Amino acid sequence: MKTDLYLQHFQFRERPFALLPDPDFIYWSKGHTRAFSVLEYGLITQAPITVLTGEVGAGKTTLLQALIAQINGEVVVGLISNAQGGRGELLRWVLNAFDQQADPTADYVALHQQFVDFVIGQYAAGHSVLLIIDEAQNLSSETLEELRMLTNVNSGKDELLQLVLLGQPELREMISQPELRQFAQRVSVSYHLDPMDRCTSRAYIASRLQHVGGSGEEFTEDAMTLIHQISGGIPREINKICDLALVYAVSADKTVVDATLIEELLADGVILTAPIRPLFLSNRYAVPMPGPRTGEAAE
Repeated sequence: MKTDLYLQHFQFRERPFALLPDPDFIYWSKGHTRAFSVLEYGLITQAPITVLTGEVGAGKTTLLQALIAQINGEVVVGLISNAQGGRGELLRWVLNAFDQQADPTADYVALHQQFVDFVIGQYAAGHSVLLIIDEAQNLSSETLEELRMLTNVNSGKDELLQLVLLGQPELREMISQPELRQFAQRVSVSYHLDPMDRCTSRAYIASRLQHVGGSGEEFTEDAMTLIHQISGGIPREINKICDLALVYAVSADKTVVDATLIEELLADGVILTAPIRPLFLSNRYAVPMPGPRTGEAAE
C-alpha cells in the first residue's frame, strides 16, 4: 500500500510522521526548548566545547539543523557526521568538513598546521569557526583528547574555534572517565535529552498531525498512550509507529486510529523498537558532567 494513499484518506498535505529529521516539524517541548537554548548559549558565549546527548531518535539532529539554520555568515560551520580512524585521521575529517584539501602524504604536524592556519585566517577575516561532530560517541578517548588539543588554537579573549559534540548517552560516560578530565574541563555546557513523558508524547503526536492539516484527533487517547508505552517516549519510534498505524487505518477503512489497531501492529510484528537504557531515563541517573542539565526531548 502506498503511503500517499493515507494522505488522501486523511486529507494531509504531507506525511506527518516521516523518519528523517525536519526542523519544520519541531515540537517545542520544555526539554526540547531548553536543549536548544543550551546550544544557543554555547554558540553566543563562544564556549570552547558544548555537548548534547540523548538516545537514538531523541531529536538531537533536528535541533542541530534548527541551530545551523539561524547561524549568520560570521560563523564558518564544518559538520562531521560519523568520524572514525586513529591519530591524524581526525584532522583529515576536520579539514574535509571545511572544504580544505589535505595532501595525502602530509604527516600529522603538517595537517595540524594547515588547520591552525585556516582557523587563524578565518579569524583575520572576521569569522569564527564552529566544528560540529554528530555521533560523537563513536570517537575514541584518544580522538576526544585530540579534539581538545585543537581548541588550544584559542588565545586571548576571543575563541577562534568552537566545538559542538552530539552523541548517544555513552558519550557522557566517556567524557566522565578520569583520563578525559582535561577534556571535561573544557566542556562549558552540556545537556541530556530525556525521552518524552506520556503527556508530552500525546501533545507531540497531535502537533504533527495539525502541522499537515489534520485535526490532531486522528489518534484516540488510548492509542496515543499505548504508542508512548511502546516507543518509550522516543520521537523517532513514535513516528515509526504512527506512520504504520495510518497505513493500517486506511486498510481497515478507519478515520481514527484506536488502541486495537496499534495492538494489531504489534501482533503482526511490523514494529521493531530498540530498548531504552534505563541509566538515562530520569534526571537522578544522569552521569555527572560539568554543568549538566537534563530534560525531555521531541523531534
